[in-house]
Amino acid sequence: MKLDQILAPGAKFEPYWWEAAPRPVLPEIPAPSTIDVAIVGSGYTGLVAALTLARAGRSVAVFDAEAAGWGASSRAQGHIGLIKRPFADLEAQWGRKRAIALLQEGQAAIAFAKDLARRENIACHLNTNGRYIAAATPGHYEALAREVDTLKREIGFNADMVPRAEQHREIGSDLYHGGEVRHDEAFLHTALFHQGLLDRARQAGAVIVPHTRVTAIGREGAAFRVATSRGECRAGDVLIATNAYTDGVAPDLRRRVIPIGAYGSATEPLSPERLASLLPGGRAGIDTWKLSHSFRPSPDGSRLIFGGRVSMRETDPKRSAPKLYRFLMKLFPQLEGVKISHSWTGKVAYTFQTAPHLGVRDGAHYAMGFCGYGVALGPYLGFKAAGKILRRNDAHSPFEDLPFETRPFYYGNPWFLSATVAWYRFLDWRASRA
Repeated sequence: MKLDQILAPGAKFEPYWWEAAPRPVLPEIPAPSTIDVAIVGSGYTGLVAALTLARAGRSVAVFDAEAAGWGASSRAQGHIGLIKRPFADLEAQWGRKRAIALLQEGQAAIAFAKDLARRENIACHLNTNGRYIAAATPGHYEALAREVDTLKREIGFNADMVPRAEQHREIGSDLYHGGEVRHDEAFLHTALFHQGLLDRARQAGAVIVPHTRVTAIGREGAAFRVATSRGECRAGDVLIATNAYTDGVAPDLRRRVIPIGAYGSATEPLSPERLASLLPGGRAGIDTWKLSHSFRPSPDGSRLIFGGRVSMRETDPKRSAPKLYRFLMKLFPQLEGVKISHSWTGKVAYTFQTAPHLGVRDGAHYAMGFCGYGVALGPYLGFKAAGKILRRNDAHSPFEDLPFETRPFYYGNPWFLSATVAWYRFLDWRASRA
């Protein structure tokens, strides 16, 4: 399938979300020479930390090598969901008590993100209608049902199963074998959410310094010397909030996160009736393949937005678009002839334990490794990191108790990614034939 056959007139190779919230052009101001807290990264994590610190009376500067929010915070699909680790896996690795604590913390992150959007009155099309987890195989459906029973018992999880015979009330496709509705999960307009947080942080007094790369962070007595492409800054504390975009300025952290490409597309406008026939429940969703796919209605109800991992190696949106389109036709063959208006890519950060991390390394605070659920975890752990800097008694998180692992010969370039994707494809193929 050729690219020109699937593109709508005027198609763009940038996030659909930028239509309503283009990357902001901020006033060019001098980078501060002295600050209480320097934050590296202006995504959800950095901005929520900045907002929290500024309102507590700290002077804050947020540095970013690109425009504010240029990374995943304005590219993600906007799903607010629970970390993707079965209870049994967490229990086997860390024990029942810690497994419960981690999942409860994930639920707290979901509640925090929803409450943050409401409390700050951010017009980001927050939809609290829940999310649908589509079972790719009968075996996956059975595993979901067991997991729902376990999570209801262990953490009071609010979810229900939808058998295949009833799945058309959630999705107008026969590709799946039923699924699960998670009632407390949500979704929003990712770039408008970011814009709202950016506005609130600036109003609180945080200084945002975009297009300014941090090139070195060094100790200077009890404080830090932060070197940037526009000069040096002395800071009392530092927070590194770069997630998948962590670079050589924090080499030890870079070794502990795995940047992975995530690809998204949006259809040209559909009639409200046609979109409702595809997603009758009006929910965002994701399937259970190892190489999973996501789908959701656009906030204005005019388009279907979908995404997934489509390539053995990282690629660009012109190459990912035809691959995503093939999945779209498999999922919704009734959309034959509908074209793509937007195709884009971004990066998410996984960790070797498939769990987020919060902590302090060489004196600098960090929060990263959100494993595809940064819309919930990014704001929440930004808030927690700010609490640690402020030395609040309620700032502890179970995610800071996890050892932040790396692997020999890994320095931030995931040379093993192609082999991992190939293995996951094999597992998906085997599951489909079981």
